[in-house]
Amino acid sequence: LTCPLLSVTLLVSFGSSMLYGYNLAVVNSPATHIKAFYNATWSQRYGHGLPPGPLTLLYSLTVSIFALGGLGGSLLVGTLVARYGRHGTLGRSALLILLAGGLMAFSRQLAAPEMVIIGRAITGLHSGGPWCARCPGICLSVVPLYLGEVAPKNLRGFLGLLPSIFICLGVFCAQVLGLPELLGQDRYWPLFLAVVAIPASLQLLLLHCFPESPRFLLIERNDICGATEALRRFLGTADVQEVLEEMKEEQRSLSSVQTISVWQLLRDRSVRWQSLSVAVVNVGMQLSGIDAIWFYTNTIFQNAGIPESQIPYTTVGTGAIEVVAGLIGCFTIEKLGRRPLIITGFCAMGTCLAGITGCLLLQSALPWMRYVAVACVVGIIAGFCMGPAGVPFLMTAELFTQSHRSAAYVLGGSLNWLCNFTIGFLFPFLQMSTGAFSYLVFCGVCLLVALYVYLIVPETKNKTFIEISRVFA
Repeated sequence: LTCPLLSVTLLVSFGSSMLYGYNLAVVNSPATHIKAFYNATWSQRYGHGLPPGPLTLLYSLTVSIFALGGLGGSLLVGTLVARYGRHGTLGRSALLILLAGGLMAFSRQLAAPEMVIIGRAITGLHSGGPWCARCPGICLSVVPLYLGEVAPKNLRGFLGLLPSIFICLGVFCAQVLGLPELLGQDRYWPLFLAVVAIPASLQLLLLHCFPESPRFLLIERNDICGATEALRRFLGTADVQEVLEEMKEEQRSLSSVQTISVWQLLRDRSVRWQSLSVAVVNVGMQLSGIDAIWFYTNTIFQNAGIPESQIPYTTVGTGAIEVVAGLIGCFTIEKLGRRPLIITGFCAMGTCLAGITGCLLLQSALPWMRYVAVACVVGIIAGFCMGPAGVPFLMTAELFTQSHRSAAYVLGGSLNWLCNFTIGFLFPFLQMSTGAFSYLVFCGVCLLVALYVYLIVPETKNKTFIEISRVFA
């Protein structure tokens, strides 16, 4: 592991991946303040406040528009990486965050709720296309794509999961900054939303210090000199001939194959199991209910009977567990492999989701069940961060060769964000209508995805992209 390789991984993880986690959780603690702002603005404009139903709908739109932006970004990512490369797309995407941060920062001063909603949509556009994926429109695709192509195969899993650590770290930062002693007060919530501009600015300033993906330069641009220099920079050695030969072998195997579209990917029977696997793990990642947990953590704890004054600190505690669980996954993936982490993660999530249902049903008779409910939330988040948070995006890079990879990311990212929007928008209404039983839906999804991965998806640890393709052949 060389200094340039570690540095670029930390930079893009901090400047892109962490923002995804931050934006998932940032709307949780200021929910009351944002709703009050919407209500006050509506009253100023129309002479009356919003009824509870429309106010909940407007806030749900603010939460879930992030996912619609991500869906748009995931549809654009194939075009962007083909035109600007992985490195160029990451640099340009940072400009979107600066725009979104400005809109949200000045929304209250201009009495414009629309600026919050548009800012959230733009942050979603950034998140869906440069990490899964955390899956997982620019961040959720290009970061793992870039890191998967610059990393040697013995470090691909470790570096591929580092962005997932930063997603968890982003969630944790949002939870800490959302405390009443920091930015959790009513007057600070626009600044709280706009903090995302700081990591994006750092990435914009420093990313030019690192080269483009050598695999992209050689296979798609046929730039042997550029690819050689990039490999020497990342690997820290002048002897890169073996890696170049492996890349040239992939280039020769693709010499008669053009980069394909999503429609062509879906019709290509030679990769049907890879495509189905990407679809299953990306849909399962979102329908596991993790976004409902992140978006509405405070509401879940309120329903579990946790005292109002303790909720912000309980939430921060869950964020710390996320980071620890992500680190465990990151440092064990090359030893244990991809399959054990994702199967164990989904099984743990399914078990804890069933546990939340039981806790909520029994808490009136057994008051101590509220603490078991908190433990179940921690278990869900820990299970997710150990495997399902990062492995689906890593799998998308590993299951396909260069000609199919961009289309696979568009497919996985689109499904990921469509399900993200569905959960973010519908969960409050699902919870109101079904109560504690709403979590059993997510439980079933988790267990089914774990079963699919166990039966269908092979281990990809320490295999080249060509060897992985042959496993499915």
